Amino acid sequence: MAQFLYLIRPSRPGFLTAPTLDEQARVSEHFAYLVGLSRRGVVLLAGRTQNSDETTFGIVIFEARTPEEAHDVMRGDPAVQAGVFAAELFPYRVAIVSPRIADAAASSG
Repeated sequence: MAQFLYLIRPSRPGFLTAPTLDEQARVSEHFAYLVGLSRRGVVLLAGRTQNSDETTFGIVIFEARTPEEAHDVMRGDPAVQAGVFAAELFPYRVAIVSPRIADAAASSG
């Protein structure tokens, strides 16, 4: 399987400090979507920067068989579909994994 990364940024300035109810709902769906993909072994890692200014972003590192399948994963994200997040897809390859992350993943599985 190939690895990919999609980068997400809020589409609306002020999203992090004053999200609408609809945005909150889409972000909850986004989180559930990623948890589901993680449980199926698709998502390897996901998270976001902790700043709340215009430079904030999130990443999702995942596996897919083809670039088309990778696009489908990214486009299937409810917050991307709703336009809450703008997303960009990149081919990616994990080169180093901290043993702490690997150990934590093994113990939580």
